[in-house]
Amino acid sequence: MTLTQDTTTTPAPPVRQVDRLYHDTQSSTETTEIRIRAREFATKYVAPAAARIAAGDEVDDGFPFDVFGSMANQKIFEIPFPTDVHGAGLARPASATAAMVEELAYYSNSVAAIFDVHCILAGNALNQGSPEQRSRWLTPLVRGEIIGAFATSEPGASSDLSPQAVQTVATKTATGWRLDGRKRWITNSPVADVIVILARTGERLSLFIVPTTTPGVTVGRADRKLGNKGQLTADVILDGVELPEDAILGTEGGGLKIALSTLTYGRIGIAAAGVGMAQAAFDHMADRLSTREAFGRKLGSMQHWQFLMADHALALESARSLYIKAAIRLDEGNPFPEPEAAMAKLAGTELSVTIARDAVQVFGGLGFTRELGADGSPGPVEAIYRDSKIGEIYEGANEVQKWIIARQLLGRDITG
Repeated sequence: MTLTQDTTTTPAPPVRQVDRLYHDTQSSTETTEIRIRAREFATKYVAPAAARIAAGDEVDDGFPFDVFGSMANQKIFEIPFPTDVHGAGLARPASATAAMVEELAYYSNSVAAIFDVHCILAGNALNQGSPEQRSRWLTPLVRGEIIGAFATSEPGASSDLSPQAVQTVATKTATGWRLDGRKRWITNSPVADVIVILARTGERLSLFIVPTTTPGVTVGRADRKLGNKGQLTADVILDGVELPEDAILGTEGGGLKIALSTLTYGRIGIAAAGVGMAQAAFDHMADRLSTREAFGRKLGSMQHWQFLMADHALALESARSLYIKAAIRLDEGNPFPEPEAAMAKLAGTELSVTIARDAVQVFGGLGFTRELGADGSPGPVEAIYRDSKIGEIYEGANEVQKWIIARQLLGRDITG
């Protein structure tokens, strides 16, 4: 088989198109400043590690501790949180956090996912705990001294978190609680120090703070995945795990509300990550179309690619504005900013897959290449293509997001 595209050269880093095409009139000065800081951090610390992470193996190469350490040292984990837990105390923390996720995902969706789970999921859940819980667990998480994980999914319950579907059970004991069950697809779990776990307590669901050193907690081998190689996921097995009374987060039976509000916040983060990947693929496409020649002219002179890029520019404008709007609504005190959060997640993740696929096409053989045999250079867009797909699946599958939007439109009495 002969690949039709020449693969003798590797494109230079693309010019960022976002500052030319997107005019953010929604974000505050504070958020804009955080975005600038985020881009500087990602360029300095994430970009050099991105190819290594994308080509790695979850089991053999493991967690990117160097990048995590840089996030801790540069106080990146402070952005989402208030000052009483050593956070940055921003006026619009969700907006700033979403901007950070986009800038991280531009180079590595794995790093964006690590940040998302550590801060948006585990951190946000812990932020709703008691003062003692926040001091004990959230403060070191914000400093990057411990790694957090958030466990709701199970082999038979992922998007469906109804009490009937969740099989992990917490049983009251004389001294506290006993947890039994199995969680699956738990990001950061192979390296986590603490996991916030959703379990059934009677007919309702509750959240528990579980140190991974607790007897009875076993974390399985990391999953080998299509993409997001630096985002380690694994099963968490709970076999007679004894916890004290104060391990419950919030109130007994109140776990589902905290979990759903946390996952809603997470969807805004996943939307931003999708936009970050989409923007990266778009920038690579624009560079390739402006420099690559075929049939005696630039590829960009062909109307097919012109119209396709115009469509993508329009979709990027819409997807970015949607996640920014959803984050602003969250910052304004609405813990369930629907339908914007569902729309943003749907738009951003679908767009990343679409533009990544088209980027592979415009690069031809080089787009399909993981590593060029001639000089060992990484393919420019194949990692984005692999990493983007998971966005349509996790934090609530995109089919669920459509149901949420329909429920807002038609009402629960019709949609259920």
